[in-house]
Amino acid sequence: MKDVAARAGVGLKTVSRVVNGEPGVTPDTERRVQDAITALGFRRNDSARILRKGRTASIGLVLEDLADPFYAPLNRAVEEVARAHGALLINGSSAEDPDRERELALAFCARRVDGLIVIPAGDDHRYLEPEIAAGIATVFVDRPAGRTAADVVLSDSFGGARDGVAHLVAHGHRRIGFIGDQPHIHTATERLRGYRAAMRAAGLPVDESWVSLGPTAPERVRAAAEAMFSGPRPVTALFAGNNRVTVTAVRVIAAAARPVALVGFDDFELADLLSPGVTVVAQDAARLGRTAAERLFRRLDGVVEAPRRVELPTRLIVRGSGELPPAES
Repeated sequence: MKDVAARAGVGLKTVSRVVNGEPGVTPDTERRVQDAITALGFRRNDSARILRKGRTASIGLVLEDLADPFYAPLNRAVEEVARAHGALLINGSSAEDPDRERELALAFCARRVDGLIVIPAGDDHRYLEPEIAAGIATVFVDRPAGRTAADVVLSDSFGGARDGVAHLVAHGHRRIGFIGDQPHIHTATERLRGYRAAMRAAGLPVDESWVSLGPTAPERVRAAAEAMFSGPRPVTALFAGNNRVTVTAVRVIAAAARPVALVGFDDFELADLLSPGVTVVAQDAARLGRTAAERLFRRLDGVVEAPRRVELPTRLIVRGSGELPPAES
């Protein structure tokens, strides 16, 4: 900064004002300082700035899987809010592994991020309590924190699944299958609860062979779907618990001996271009990310209040696959 000040013929305080976007500098002086910065290749020393202000102007985001299309708009929304607040976003994938989630979250804390947004893989987040007490704002998204109180932003998984299954019932289906994610995952159990609630409301029994929870790997989902679609009384419709399950289900249904109606939770790319188009219960991933990030920066701005639970609505998008009538069996 001394070199910039000497070249521009100004004082150090003037350089500081220009670098930090503060008022009180004439346009001509600002131009001279900026020209000197460009000529000398000056870069602000963020390490010194952090020591002085006690803030890193960065936040960490722990996702399940950066490669999952659902998380791309969520990640982008968090990044845009962070950018608007002059902060850098650092992210990583937990791969649905609680140990890896913990490792990532604590690694971000060790690098002194100002705040964390976490999509939980585990069900015990007491390990973050010392970090939160030390001032690292933390918001959970998509799933609540386990065994600790913290802000959380969710989609209405229960209500969305209930509405999707009720839609299949309204189109004449009585034998409806459910394939979801692993049972320790909050969203999977909530969507299963919504499925059971819709069946119960319609006065329909649930054969437990129609329900399958587990990893969303294509082999597992394919085996579960083929078992439900076969036998003397196969299901005539399927509710898929997330986008990965839905994509595999579409492939299995295409090769099935008889038509099977399908409603999936989560929209996915090209769902509207298939024949028939795939009816889905859509959640707004970008809104989830944006709401969580805004909540985080509200905390960072000094707002002190009890942890809040924010639940966002879902939307049924009708495209054809969920409106197929029951096939005769």
